[in-house]
Amino acid sequence: MSFTDKEKLRSIIQEKGLITGNSNTFELASGDKSNFFFDMKIVSMDPEGSELMANAILDTIQQQDYEYIGGLESGSIPIASVVANKSLGTKKPIPAFFVRKTSKERGTNKVIEGNLTGNSRVIVVEDVTTKGESVLVAVKALRELGCKVDRVITIVDRLSGASELLAGEGIELVSIFTKDDFSDCI
Repeated sequence: MSFTDKEKLRSIIQEKGLITGNSNTFELASGDKSNFFFDMKIVSMDPEGSELMANAILDTIQQQDYEYIGGLESGSIPIASVVANKSLGTKKPIPAFFVRKTSKERGTNKVIEGNLTGNSRVIVVEDVTTKGESVLVAVKALRELGCKVDRVITIVDRLSGASELLAGEGIELVSIFTKDDFSDCI
């Protein structure tokens, strides 16, 4: 990803997805409270934002041999989908999947939806990481299928322990941005 494209994506996140408030205004998935919130669904469903996210992720994984891309509902769904779509023009298209927080109580009762076979090498994506507990839900479900998960790519890492938690599970956290990239606004 070029410096210009990365700066464009940072600008879109700052303009559309970064919300600031008073101290402890926002409750995060981790249970923590914060005075800033990254609403990445707005960015990942924006035409330019999603295109730039896909480019950043494809650049990051281009030398790797991943068979599938996905993550935990719902933040990873638009990201994995746009990466899968954009990968169609590459040497090796990469189909997408997502992991439900709980199994669907009708139909197939699946926890994992989309394109995925067991014993595959997968890359997990996340919109925002805080402590890393949410992404571990997806990793554990994937590993139960025998899938190999050794990297998670997050668009924004809040630098609140996710890297360390994932490292303890043998997983490298790759961040496109960290909260420090937005320190002038938070």
